[in-house]
Formats: sequence, structure tokens, C-alpha cells
Amino acid sequence: MKILITSDWYIPAVNGVVTSVKNLRRELERRGHEVRILTLSQTTHSWEKDGVTYLGSIAAGLIYPGARLRTALGGKWVRELVKWGPDVVHSQCEFSTFFLARRIAEERNIPLIHTYHTVYEDYTHYFSPSVHFGKKAAAIFTRWVARHTDCLIAPTGKVRMLLQNYRVQRPVFVVPSGIDLERFQEGPDPLRSAVLKSSLGIPQENTVLVFVGRLAEEKNLSELLRFRANLGPGGVTLLLVGDGPARQHLEAEAAKLGLEAPDAVFAGMVAAEQVVDWYQLGDLFVNASTSETQGLTYAEALAAGVPVLCRADPCLMGVVRDGENGWQYRDEADFRQKLDGFISHPQYREQMARQARASAEEYSAKRFAERVEDIFLEQIARCAARRISA
Repeated sequence: MKILITSDWYIPAVNGVVTSVKNLRRELERRGHEVRILTLSQTTHSWEKDGVTYLGSIAAGLIYPGARLRTALGGKWVRELVKWGPDVVHSQCEFSTFFLARRIAEERNIPLIHTYHTVYEDYTHYFSPSVHFGKKAAAIFTRWVARHTDCLIAPTGKVRMLLQNYRVQRPVFVVPSGIDLERFQEGPDPLRSAVLKSSLGIPQENTVLVFVGRLAEEKNLSELLRFRANLGPGGVTLLLVGDGPARQHLEAEAAKLGLEAPDAVFAGMVAAEQVVDWYQLGDLFVNASTSETQGLTYAEALAAGVPVLCRADPCLMGVVRDGENGWQYRDEADFRQKLDGFISHPQYREQMARQARASAEEYSAKRFAERVEDIFLEQIARCAARRISA
């Protein structure tokens, strides 16, 4: 097949959408398909390189931090992609590139499949002063997007249920986004971990609770800071790896709570090729967010052999299995009970690490691509049948 994937986000941006697109492209190409990407450039200039078409864009951080809007009309680039002759278009974002995905699919009379990555009603603080209005707008907008597709892919059952509640009329398939398990095959390097801990001023004997991701309001990181402060000084380090629009606020909040290194450490952004080392600094991966559609960081932590302690969320059904590869907590008392149990039973840590790695197999990029490929083939056959009967 010739497969066109469209996304407003791509390299060099770092987020779950980019990770999903990169892994999907690599695995589909390994399966013998020809894959091209249509995305936005980080400048106002457009170009094509190595099968990726970058369209000129401008920053739109007032809408969402890091977001960009297309400025180039894209006519020349769209014509080239139409001429290339894709068999299917798979869109990953609902804004700038979605309109081009729709146009290309219509001109070629081929299926348009869309993955719904973002639960916009959890991001109303970026675009609406009213939560009620923001949720209503998100539902209306989602129905509009869905009407122009042949089907949708939801990363979890939670997202499919949300789309059904929005009264989306298109078929919705649940396909968990895949991760590159090959990056996580090796166990932690004790020397590397010791050096990293020392550079951050973390005592070797401390229990490390690691978070990896964007420091943004919807991640609910204030809750983790508050929980850590209530543990009292010493013994446990909350390590926040990443950057984002809420970092300055969170650092001020940590100071207000009396948290300083090594009780709470802000590591900032780290190189993507080194992120496994940072996961493996943690004894537990922690997350208080309920805004995830799937949350690739959960699967990455498990693949790195790090059990998970996170706020209960429907998107984690079947992912985090209590007492096996981690726990889901419901309030601070529950968090504290499960953390205390983990710390007081060190003999279970290696067992849980093994079970964490084993549970991540379900989220391999290979399996992800196989499932998406099946959907492509089914929708192409349906589209062909419609053309014959027309």
C-alpha cells in the first residue's frame, strides 16, 4: 500500500502524537508499505525531504503551547501527493493538516481514517474561560471532524466511550498506540544510574518517584508535589523529567511547600535517546493526570521495568494491574498506603519490574502497525465496494 500520514506535529517536536507517528511509519515500512508524511515545518518555508513534506507555518502558542498553524496554501505539495497516488490517508490531528488530508482523500476517492489523540474537553483552560462551553465546543468540533472521515481510531476504550457520548456516527476502532520496545530491552546500568543520581544530588538509598512528560496544568502535577510534601523530608525523591508551560508555576509551588532537592528535583528536558535511563532512575513511575487518551509514558515506564503508581483513570483499564505491575490510586490516603507497601517490601521490586516489562509487550509498535494495517485494508475494500455499486 501507499499510505499518507498527516499530522500537525512531527519531528523535532516531542510528544505522544509524534512518537506514535514515528513508530507507525517505521513498522509499516518494515511490513513493505510505502509511507509518506505531511506535516508542518517550524518556519514559514515549505520543503520535502526523505518522504516528509513540511508546510510553512507560524507559532500559535496562544491557542496551545507549541502549536503551529499552516501559512502555506500547500497547492503544489498537495498536487504532488495526489499524483503519488496514496491508497489511504491516515490523519493524526484535527487542525491544519486535517483539511489537506480531507482534500487529498476526496480527490483520490480513498478512505480517510483519523486517530483521535486529544481529549479536548480536558484542555478547555487553553481556549475557553468556561469549562461548560469548552466541553460543548469540543463535542461539536469532534462530530464535525468525524463526519469527514470513514472511521476513527481511539487509543483506548475510554476515548471510544467519549466519542460515543459525543454522538459520533462513524465506526470507532480501539487500537493502543505502540512503543519501540527495542529501546527498552536492556536493563538499567547501575553505574549510569549512580552517576545520574549523584549529578542531581539524590542519595543512592532514596526511593525515587519519577514522572516523565510535559509540565502542563492538565497533568495535575501539583497533586504529586502536595503528596510528596506531606510525606515529610528525606527518604523519597520526586523527580520530574521534562519541561512545559507550567514549570515555573510548579517550581514556585514546590518552594511554597518547602520542597527542595533532593525531596523534589526538576530535571528539565532530556535527550530522547537517553530517556530510558531517566525512567530507570525511578523505583516507581508516578502520574496524577486524568486527561490522557492513552498515555504512552505509562507503557514506556512499564517497558523500562518501572512499576507504575498513578491516579485511577479509565484509559488505564488493563494497562496498570494492581499489585502486579503497579497500582492505581484514588486519593492521597490510597497513594500513601500503596507507596508505603512498596517501600516496605523490597523483595517484591524485582518481581514487579519483570512483570512490568512483560505487560508492556501488548503495546509493541509491531502489534500496533498490524492492527492499523488491518483497518486500512478493511476501509480500502469498503471504499472500493462503494465505487463499484455507485
